[in-house]
Amino acid sequence: MSASPPRPAPTTHFGYREVPVAEKATLVRGVFTSVAARYDRMNDLMSLGIHRLWKRYFVATSGVARGDRVLDLAGGTGDIAALLHERVGDTGEVVVGDINAAMLDVGRDRLTDRGLVRGLRWVQLNAEALPFPDASFDLVTIAFGLRNVTDKARALREMHRVLKVGGRALVLEFSEVKSAWFKPIYEVHSFQVLPRLGRLIANDAESYRYLAESIRRHPPQEALKAMMVEAGFERCDYRDLSAGICAIHSGYRI
Repeated sequence: MSASPPRPAPTTHFGYREVPVAEKATLVRGVFTSVAARYDRMNDLMSLGIHRLWKRYFVATSGVARGDRVLDLAGGTGDIAALLHERVGDTGEVVVGDINAAMLDVGRDRLTDRGLVRGLRWVQLNAEALPFPDASFDLVTIAFGLRNVTDKARALREMHRVLKVGGRALVLEFSEVKSAWFKPIYEVHSFQVLPRLGRLIANDAESYRYLAESIRRHPPQEALKAMMVEAGFERCDYRDLSAGICAIHSGYRI
């Protein structure tokens, strides 16, 4: 009897490329190590500063309260954590988690320089296997990070697991632009302007080309809402921002 041919290794997308599942986390880590030092500056240039308004609105409508314990995934350079820290106060805690050590270093140094130390904890982790007990947090947030996770469904299940009953998960992520007249402009900005800015400012066009491609491969609004329902969240909903350039998804653990 002849031996069966070996099964091909499972693949997933890395931008528009198909790569082995086992390699994606390493590739993503490489992208963000490359851009960490200039990440926020590039975000300002790419979005004309609008990303800061999106993030402020994201936190302002999160329902976070003084004394809450919050997990901010893909927390990177600490901009969301700083906004959350203001709201949880001295009796609360913000745990910043990211798979990339370079991004965590940038965020920790930046917030420490601002005198923000107490009530902040920095953890290198994989969102697909969170190192926390069940029902540990009042709120879990992830901003512009879910699309880079290899197994998004597993990460959503982990977010649900670590939430307390009554807790809320919030996902701020690039989404599907719905305006027909705006789509061509957005495409030019994404695939022509962004890589050129990456080359000029960060000497790294490829990483920014990947970031644009990763947005197109991310589930659009209704698909991501369905994934959150499948992960166990209830009262799932989303709100488009800036014509659907990004959206805030919300779900509760009931």
